[in-house]
Amino acid sequence: MSYLGNKPALAYTSFTKQDFTTSATTSYTLDHAVANQNELALFINFVRQEPGTAYSASNTSLTLTSATSASDDMYCVFLGKAVQTVNPPSGSVGLSQLTATGTKDATTFLRGDNTFASAGGDMTPAFFGYLSADQTITDNVWTKVEINTEEFDTDSDYDNSTNYRFTPTTSGKYFFYASSCLRSGTNSTLKSGRLAFYKNGSALYGGKSELSTNYGVSQQVTLTASFEMNGSSDYVELYGLVDNQGGSSKFESDYGGTNRSTFFGGYKIIT
Repeated sequence: MSYLGNKPALAYTSFTKQDFTTSATTSYTLDHAVANQNELALFINFVRQEPGTAYSASNTSLTLTSATSASDDMYCVFLGKAVQTVNPPSGSVGLSQLTATGTKDATTFLRGDNTFASAGGDMTPAFFGYLSADQTITDNVWTKVEINTEEFDTDSDYDNSTNYRFTPTTSGKYFFYASSCLRSGTNSTLKSGRLAFYKNGSALYGGKSELSTNYGVSQQVTLTASFEMNGSSDYVELYGLVDNQGGSSKFESDYGGTNRSTFFGGYKIIT
């Protein structure tokens, strides 16, 4: 059949069912008003009854020809109360119809690979801090960066005064980022600078910037990584190393007026 304009959407029909508590009576009350008995399909002990012969109905009154007993099972389907919609009824569509894998509920969404993933979340715990003053360090020694000023710390998981470490209270996958201006104590003697994330006291990921000739005064090293964290025991720290060809070095807090030359942050990833 041809249509003018848009083709009508498919309609889905869902019927209303009522279960009765039976007793030795012929009179029952319907949940929904009907015009007559033909708008009902009545079943007693799973056998469909003939309308007009076995029962009659009007408005919300249902009258049986023969009384039921307390042991009978009786229910009706309201044939005149069918609701049509262009959307399938709730609970009528399964994973097989969606050609997707996983568990679908109100807190999940369908990903591009046809699998369901959890939705919601606010990417916390999360923190960000920076170095408020230069930190002098020994040359060629891995040294913890003492990030002492917090800009935010949603769950109070970062220690900015004693251990300078992030200990999340929630297990999961986390993304971490850091950057530092690594500076030589003596002008033009800086060969290389390195940063590394230490997990539970051991180096896990690192980054390096190196000058093979014409040594400089400072280098900005940036590092990012993501890894699993156990919310009950794991912790992460930021370490740095400066090869200054001898002499003292430092993690610089303010280079060129940025006031954020050395910083460290991280947050839980929504998965």
